[in-house]
Parts: sequence; structure tokens; C-alpha cells
Amino acid sequence: MYNKMWHQTQEALNSLLNNESQEMVEAQRNQVFIFQMLATFYIKYVQIFRNMENIYDQMVHPQKRILIRKILDAVMGRILELKNEMVELELSEFHYFDDVLQDLKLAPQQLDIPIPKYFLKERLEVIKEREKLLAQILADSGLNVHDVKYLKSMSLDEAIKVIQIAERARQGRLRALFMKQIYLQEFRAKQSKMRGEKADSTAALQIQKIWRTYSQFKKTEREREAEMIFLGMNPPPLFDEVSATFIRAEKVNQLRSEVQLKHEERYKEALVTIKKDLALVEGQDFKDSLQDQIRQWFIECRNLTGTFPDYPDVQEGGSAIIFSDKTPEQVQHDPLARAPKNEEWKMSPSVFLRSMEEGNNLYKDTWMNRDESWNFPQDYDPEMIKQEKRKELESEIRVQVDELMRQELKNLKLAVNKEKELPVKGGKRGKKQVKRKQGKRGKMGKKEKDLLADRTIESLYKELVEEGLIVQAQKVNLSDYIGEYSYLGTTLRQVAIEPMPSLLDVRQLITLYGILPLGSAVVHKNAPQVKSLLLAGPAGVGKKMLVHAICTETGANLFNLSAANIAGKYPGKRGLQMMLQAVLKVAQQLQPSVVWIEDTEKTFYRRVPHAEKLNEPKRLKKQLPKLLKLLKPEDRILVVGTTQRPFDAELQSFCRAYQKIVLVPRPDYASRYVLWKQIIRHNGGILTDTLNISCLAKVTDGFTQGHIVEVVKEVLTDRRIRQQAHKPLTAVEFIAAIASMNPVYKEEEESFKVSRTP
Repeated sequence: MYNKMWHQTQEALNSLLNNESQEMVEAQRNQVFIFQMLATFYIKYVQIFRNMENIYDQMVHPQKRILIRKILDAVMGRILELKNEMVELELSEFHYFDDVLQDLKLAPQQLDIPIPKYFLKERLEVIKEREKLLAQILADSGLNVHDVKYLKSMSLDEAIKVIQIAERARQGRLRALFMKQIYLQEFRAKQSKMRGEKADSTAALQIQKIWRTYSQFKKTEREREAEMIFLGMNPPPLFDEVSATFIRAEKVNQLRSEVQLKHEERYKEALVTIKKDLALVEGQDFKDSLQDQIRQWFIECRNLTGTFPDYPDVQEGGSAIIFSDKTPEQVQHDPLARAPKNEEWKMSPSVFLRSMEEGNNLYKDTWMNRDESWNFPQDYDPEMIKQEKRKELESEIRVQVDELMRQELKNLKLAVNKEKELPVKGGKRGKKQVKRKQGKRGKMGKKEKDLLADRTIESLYKELVEEGLIVQAQKVNLSDYIGEYSYLGTTLRQVAIEPMPSLLDVRQLITLYGILPLGSAVVHKNAPQVKSLLLAGPAGVGKKMLVHAICTETGANLFNLSAANIAGKYPGKRGLQMMLQAVLKVAQQLQPSVVWIEDTEKTFYRRVPHAEKLNEPKRLKKQLPKLLKLLKPEDRILVVGTTQRPFDAELQSFCRAYQKIVLVPRPDYASRYVLWKQIIRHNGGILTDTLNISCLAKVTDGFTQGHIVEVVKEVLTDRRIRQQAHKPLTAVEFIAAIASMNPVYKEEEESFKVSRTP
């Protein structure tokens, strides 16, 4: 199944690569056409990425997985490159593909970018060990406040009094129930005496009439419910329960993971054993053959030129360059390596296209028409390992042979030509280069002194945890950030109205800018680099949740450098420098890492409020840009700031520090509708016809996810959850609870859009 899926995906990728190579040759001027082209490529790559991620997760053949992983990372990187092209073209982080999706006959849900499962799978043991260490340090320091339950102490007399009150209340309730039963019994006896007549046929007819009305009402209700389920307007029965099929699928996935590990281990063992066998069987023959070829080359050169040749250096490739078809100079001047210049718009050169083409060609040459009828369990292919290790072994033997043949050539020159080796010219040149480098270093200025040179990473990690600068990330998945798509984005832009981004647009940006680069070292090193990210929006829209989701999905460490958290810690200029060096060292060593600055506007205050002056909130203002400059492409470190008052900051330095600014809006009607349903269900509520979710979503315009969660928790107490069987939930209960809260008004949200541009 997954082999077939892989072949189909490779065909789609091959077709897309051909189309993209044709489009890249032609320069364009029409901005609308350019965006349509980029959007089409972007959406198609997303579909390939979704399939490749699923294939890589389920495939058990170890050698196929290596190739699929290479293509998967390349496709991931190409998606980020295309996203960067669209941002530079439209000067906006948010894009709307309604018309393109319609042309491609795709649903908006198919635009969702999955998070590769290997981000966590391949580092599971490391993450578990680190979490265990963090929990141990927190427990030893007494800082693990989440597990501490504070109980109010009371005296013996107070305890007895509480028990007495509870017992008397219980007895009172029983007595009231008993008296009610006696009263009802006496009332029924009194009524029967007053009538003093037996039931006749009129009473029977009345009962029949009522019963038939009731039964028909129930039948109509059932038929209407069945029709709504058929139309997809209502969920089917047992919708929320886990089906047996899903349980079986989970078991199969678990078994696949076990087989993957088993095949991976066998493959790694085979790499070592097969190489040893090749060295024993073929190593000496290849060595002798290579020496004979090089000696023949010595003789031919002497016959042609009258002198022995100079042996190629190791940097030039040694003896391998003697028998190659092209020299390094010829390769460098290959016309394909040079892109033609054009004044019109052209797509930027891609780092990942070459990797995708190499992977696609390798698939065609190796796997496309390969007969695997003998390999039903999909274990490693020993012949492929032999081919790979034979090349590796030849390279190792060639290095040894080159050393021997250089000495042999030297001896030949001395014996036959009586030649003496001249001293290598360029001593002065080397000195000049050294001086030139030293001069450049002097111009760059002094290197910052390492104040922690004698400290180990373990001791620094422990110190940062104890100081509260490394915190435990909450276990929150990005899929828990619920919302809906914006279905009218393109339509609104056509009439010159900038639409407010939807929650799922925000979620997609977090995936592209935060999770994918942190999860893959290859993507982070070669894709357009995003060092810092700012999440701006009103209180309660889920900014903190998104930060924790980035850490959960990538297994990243979470550093909290908020102004409130670093207040009073590492005082003085030297202390601040020491703190940042410690954070950077640990973050680089234990990457991926997220540096979180909550209420980051305080770091860039225009004017510090009098009440906060003692906390020195602007300590990081000058140091944060320096920290960002120290981050290299191979450092998987992301600085994330969150703010609900960006207008309090000095916008010029604020926007200069954060490379990407993402507006996190309040939920629109569609998102509120989904939020109410999901949050009520999550907290134990049962959705019935008496609960009008559409009414709740309409009435709560302006309220955030935080408001909705707070209201649902307030209404759905343990007692109310137990009463749902005979007293279903209604919208009035939630509306009454939310009436006392203050919403986020449209003017406040618009102010965030204005403050995005300095």
C-alpha cells in the first residue's frame, strides 16, 4: 500500500519539478500571475509533503526510508522558500488561496501542514531523559509547585463541627424526601375518594390519544435526526467514542514502529559486517589494481613529456582526479551552474530543488522498476549495501595507495631523473595571508570574553533551572489550537479590504516559522532563516499556548527571559552578560531551544512606568539584537516574544528585533462555533438540540478563547455534569456567565494592525 503511495507521490513530484523548471526560465511582470503561480506550486508541494510524511512514518524498509527522508526534508524546505517568495511579493504574512483551491478541487483542510512525527520519534529517549532531569532538579530545589497541593489545616473542634454540619444536612435531606412521599401518598388517596368512580372508556381513549401523539412525535424526531446525520449536519451516534477500527489501526502503527526499529538495527549491523567482508575479499585486489594503474600513468607521462608527472594533492582529490572525466575547473565553469541575469522578476535560487532532483533521479534509477518480489518483509537489500560500501572502501584504500605512490614517485624521480625536490614557494605568501587575516580580525573588534569557560553544560543547565530561566513546557499540541479557515480572504482582497487572519492561518504560520525549522536541522540550515518571532494580540487569544505548542511538537527546551522573570537575577552588566552566555551555551548544546520573552513590550518601553523602574525591564533591549547576531544557521534556536500591548513599545527597535510579526486575532464566528463545541465536549458537556451553539457563537462576538474556556469551566461543575441526563444544557446558562466579562472591542483589535508598521 505505502509502496504504491510512494510511487504515485514520486510521479507527482517529478511532474511538479518539470513544471517548476519551465516556469523559472520565464521572467514575469504581472504580480497577480506571479502569485497564482507561486500559490499553485506551494499548494502542490504541501500535498506532496503530506503524503511523504505519512509514507516515511509508515514505511519499514530502512534504505527506502533514507531516500524518503532526504526528499521529505527537501520538500519541507521548498515550502518555506515558496512561502518566503509570497511574503516578499505581497508584503504580508497571510495569504488566501480560495480561488486556487477551487481550481485544484481541494478542500481548505488539505492545506493544513502536518508536523512530521520523526521530530519526536527519533529523539524520544533524549527528550525523556531531559524531562526526567528537569523534574529531578525542580523537585530537589522545591520549585515544582505544580505538584504541590495546599491543604488548609484545622483544629479538632473545627473538624468535628464540619462533620456534624454535613451529617445533619444529610439527615435533613432524607427526612424531607420521606415527608414528600407520605404527602404524595395521602394526596392520591384523597383524590381517589373524591372521584369515587371507576375509569370508563373515555379515560382509555384519552390515554391512547396522548400516547399516539407522543409516539408519533418521537418517531418524527428520530427520522429528522437520521436525515440530519445523512446530510452531514449532525454527527452520527457514538461519534466521540473510539471505534474498534481506530484501535486496530493504532495497534498496527505500533507494530510498524517496532518493525522499523528492528529493521533499522539490522541495517546498521549489516553496514559494518558487509564492509568488513568486502575489505577481506576485494580490498587487496583493488589495492593492487589501483597501484598498477597509477604506475602505468607514471610511465605514459614520462614517455609523452620526458619527465614524471606531479602527483595530485589530497585537496585536489588525489589519484581520483587522474581518472575522472572532468577537472574541478571544468565543473566550476559548467554553464548549468550559472543562472542567467534578468531585470524582471524571477524566482530566487533554491537550495532544495537540487536535493529534490537528486532524490527523484535516485528513485528512478534504484527503486522505480526494482523487483522486490523476494523481499516481502521489506528488510534491507544486501546488494545495495555492497555497492555503497564498495565505493566507500575504494575511497579509503585510494587514500592509503596515494600515500604509497607519492613516495614511490619521489623515489623514481630521484633514481631515474636525479631530480631534487625544490622547497615549496609561498612561505612569504603564507605569512602575508596570516597578517591579512589578523588585520581583518583587528578591524572586527575584540571578541567577547567567555565568562563561563570553566563551567560544564550540566552545571549551567542546573543553575538556569534553579534560577527559573529554564521552565517546563506544558504538554500542548498545536492541533489543540482550534479554529476555522477564512473562506472569503481572496474575495475581500479583490475589493481592497484586508481581511483579519483566521486562527488556522496563525496556526499555519507557527508551523512554518517555528516548528518545521526547529524540528529539522537540514531545513533550518538551508531554508530562509527566521531567528525571532513576535506574537501580538489581545489577552486570552492563546499566545502562550502557541509558545508551549512549539516546544511540545519539537521537544525543545524553553528559556523564559521575560522582564518579570529576570528581575533581580544576575545583577549588573557583568551578571547580565554571564546570564546570556549561559543561556546561549545551553541552548546551542541542547538544541532545539525556544527563548521566550513574555510581555516583550516591557523590554522596549518608550517610558518605563514608575512602579516597574526597580525591576529594570529594559535590561535586554541592547543585548537582544546582539544575541540574535550570534545565532548561526546551524543553531536551532528561536526567540519568541508575546505581547498584548505592542503600542507601549518603541516601535522602531521593537520591529528591528523581531524578524516576523504575527497578529493573533480574536476568533471569528466560524472559529467560535468550533470552539464552543470542542471546549464543552472537552469539559464533560453533552451537546443536544436544546443547546444552540450557533446562538452562543453569535452572541459571544468579541470574546476570546480564554473567555470561552473560563465560562465553560464555571458552568460545567461536577454537579451540573451529573444533571445533564435529565436536565440538558442550554445557551442561557453560558450567556448569563459571560455577561459579566469584558470583550475585546473591534477598535482594540484594529490598533494591533496599525502598530505592526513602525
